[in-house]
Amino acid sequence: MAMEVRPWTAPRQVPPATAAGELPVAGGQGDYRQAIKPTPAGWPRRDQWCLWIEPIHDHGPTGIWEQRWRQAVEAAVATWQLQLPIRIVGDPSQAQVLVERRRPPLQQGRASHGRALLQLLEVRRAGPWQLEPRVQVLISPGQNPRAIQATALHELGHAFGLWGHSDQPGDAMASKPGPAPVLQLSPRDRTTLNWLQQQPALGGIGVAP
Repeated sequence: MAMEVRPWTAPRQVPPATAAGELPVAGGQGDYRQAIKPTPAGWPRRDQWCLWIEPIHDHGPTGIWEQRWRQAVEAAVATWQLQLPIRIVGDPSQAQVLVERRRPPLQQGRASHGRALLQLLEVRRAGPWQLEPRVQVLISPGQNPRAIQATALHELGHAFGLWGHSDQPGDAMASKPGPAPVLQLSPRDRTTLNWLQQQPALGGIGVAP
């Protein structure tokens, strides 16, 4: 049976344990779990992720910037692969995370080099309907390779469930980056991610047959 996808409609009543405004137990100096928020259906994390990266269209000399963008994004993905099972796929319909090479639109009049946009979808592949996150990650090509890698590292952190920011500039998920691009996950990033991976994944709330 072919894969089916439909938007998830939040139920009228959401159990308190998965309410969107509820924050997890405050963390200490070693992480920033208190800043990470769930969705109305629970924590948007997975035991395994499928990820699609926009392919290179110009493989010749004139496509050098496309190639550098792809290499920088792949370097960021490789960093996350040290912490999570992530499989790069060639078919975007099979991915929970889609990385696109384009500048994000203005948000409240402000420009940015990267953005992650989350949807919750009901997906049926071979069995029953399951609730999955689907994240569109927009990474601007108008940066140098190190900046592209740092932007991708940050936005992929959101895509993999870290929907919040650290207040420390040395963390990949910092709300305000420091003077140097952050190209590796900090101990605080890894500890927060490990905590997130121990939380319940998305439930089947409202998923109808």
